[in-house]
Amino acid sequence: MALQLWETLKESITAYTGLSPATFFTVVAVGLTFYYVISNLFGSSDDGHIQQRSRGAEEQMEPLPPPVQLGEVSAEELKQYDGSDPKKPLLMAIKGQIYDVTQSRMFYGPGGPYALFAGKDASRALAKMSFEDKDLNGDLTGLGVFELEALQDWEYKFMSKYVKVGTVKTTVPVTDGTTEGQSTDAAQTDAAKPADADVAKPAEDGPSETAPKETEENVPAGDVEKKE
Repeated sequence: MALQLWETLKESITAYTGLSPATFFTVVAVGLTFYYVISNLFGSSDDGHIQQRSRGAEEQMEPLPPPVQLGEVSAEELKQYDGSDPKKPLLMAIKGQIYDVTQSRMFYGPGGPYALFAGKDASRALAKMSFEDKDLNGDLTGLGVFELEALQDWEYKFMSKYVKVGTVKTTVPVTDGTTEGQSTDAAQTDAAKPADADVAKPAEDGPSETAPKETEENVPAGDVEKKE
């Protein structure tokens, strides 16, 4: 039975490949050897890549340093924490409140989809879902109800996920109207002073010229005749 199967196999090899059984098995053996050598070469390089990736993953998985409280900083100082310096925390502000978003560096760090928000108070941009430079600030004037609601949702998300580390200093600009108003008031005060001085001057110089006339008119007629 075994001999019949062997004879049938040899006939099949010769019929389908055109090779003798010895040649066929030699080709198969060479092919397996070649596959084994190639797999070892590329398999070792793949193992090296896997090890490098695992090391990179371990480095990324290192615990982050605890957030550092900054207190009150200016908008210019906040720009130092935009992720350009990997040794500094990654910060972002909403409605004047600064949050540490270092744990989401893949989103807010360099190359991330929201990288332009880092190091800034991006309240207006988040409310409008805008990526334009003119909206990268904390000015909320002119925003609609839906935009303010969207900003509120962002604020709740940041409050629940990130640690607050400080606030942004607010500066009140001096408008021209205030200066003009102060100048006008000063001018009116200066204009009023000479008038008051003129009114008070006769009292300082002495009795007016009308005083003697009123005295003569008040003298009795009999006294006037005696004088004459």
